[in-house]
Amino acid sequence: MPSSEPLVSVLLPAFDAAATLELALRSVARQSLSAFECVVVDNGSRDATHSLAEKFATLDARFRVVTESERGIVPALRAGLLACRGRYVARMDADDVMHRRRLELQLAYLEQRPALVGAGCHVRFFPRRALTDGMRAYERWLNGIDGPARVREEAFVECPIAHPTLVIRRELLTDFGYRDAGWPEDYDLVLRLLAAGHELGVVPRRLLGWRDGPARLSRTASEYRTERIVACKAVFLCQTLLRDHPRYALWGYGDTGRLLARELATHGRTPELIVELHPGRIGQRIAGARVIAPSELRTLPKRPLVASVAGAVARDQIRAALFEMGYAETLDFVCAA
Repeated sequence: MPSSEPLVSVLLPAFDAAATLELALRSVARQSLSAFECVVVDNGSRDATHSLAEKFATLDARFRVVTESERGIVPALRAGLLACRGRYVARMDADDVMHRRRLELQLAYLEQRPALVGAGCHVRFFPRRALTDGMRAYERWLNGIDGPARVREEAFVECPIAHPTLVIRRELLTDFGYRDAGWPEDYDLVLRLLAAGHELGVVPRRLLGWRDGPARLSRTASEYRTERIVACKAVFLCQTLLRDHPRYALWGYGDTGRLLARELATHGRTPELIVELHPGRIGQRIAGARVIAPSELRTLPKRPLVASVAGAVARDQIRAALFEMGYAETLDFVCAA
């Protein structure tokens, strides 16, 4: 074991990851910043994951292995965090690949910005040949987030920081911890941090190769179903923009807006106005809310507004219209998807 405490602990849970773990660990071992430890949490694997991790630990004292029973990602992260000794914790998954300067550049970014509690980075999905148009669009969206302001503005669209890219101050992560709330643990952590007033940044460089495939948790775990992610957004909207407002304006009543409105209603938040472009709906009422055209917002007192539409282009058009009317993003309105 290293004699001095590392600057950063790489927290890497692994379950039946023998096919990809060696490449992931090699990418950690070749980091330009050498003052790290890598805590591999074997989450009850049934293949050669444990022996591969132990092989690295035998050859390089910076690697350590924590053995857990198969209890899921949150217990694995908690067990690994307890073993981390660095000033920072860097998340990493067992099927991804780090750019060799990832730790160096993310830590330099945070050291220069003490007001930030953590930071992500941009990603490149691989293998490229299998990527769908939807995943390419998701990659573009994620890589368009380039700093704390954009993290906050995009927080209710999707998780604005890819969890395997997160580097965070260990003391703060220990205070907040990981929890199993029935939705993605990474999104839950980011929204809790933002709701508490903390700021998260992004290094605008592609420093992580993020593997896409059918075995990803986002495709297999019940916590990642659309309705659970919407439930997560609703809870945190009620803690932030809608905290003191049982009534709000909803821009958009397609599939996306309806699903979010139904979830918000379970927390006592119902739309007073629905902003729509469809001429057949304007002047009608939907679930008791008056349907208005966007131009009518100018003549009405401001109330919190949730713009819930599925396309990035549409969201940017709504943003531009609201800015022109004097609405401030994250204070007067948020975009959701």
